[in-house]
Amino acid sequence: MGFLSLVLVGFILLESANVLALYFKPDTRNFNSVGVFKAWEESKAHPDIHNFVRYLVYWVAGTKLIFILLLLVILVSADENTKVLATAALVIATASFFWRLFPLIRKMDRASQIEPQNYSRVLGLMILGFIVVFVAAILVTVLV
Repeated sequence: MGFLSLVLVGFILLESANVLALYFKPDTRNFNSVGVFKAWEESKAHPDIHNFVRYLVYWVAGTKLIFILLLLVILVSADENTKVLATAALVIATASFFWRLFPLIRKMDRASQIEPQNYSRVLGLMILGFIVVFVAAILVTVLV
């Protein structure tokens, strides 16, 4: 198994933990779940709003599950060129976090709506780290 495949397996495992947390333990502050948002707990006081928020959380989990399963199919059946292209698509999709989500979570973090404080910075660095590892895996695969 090449470096690119190992990176994809690692990402699949991390995202699988995130999906399980979102579906079964959304209150947790682990695995990038929604327990870090103070509004999650506050929404419970308003059942209509909480149901809507839960729907969106499950929607995110379902979308992540689609990505995971597609990556699994690519991992077991695709050649190296397809894996490189899929990983490049993963870079673009992951980088989209910095377009809308990062400014919003940073705003909420600065307004003390997230606990622990500075979570947005940690999350941003973690996602940037994913992107760097994906790009490195592509380069190693293409250049070696």
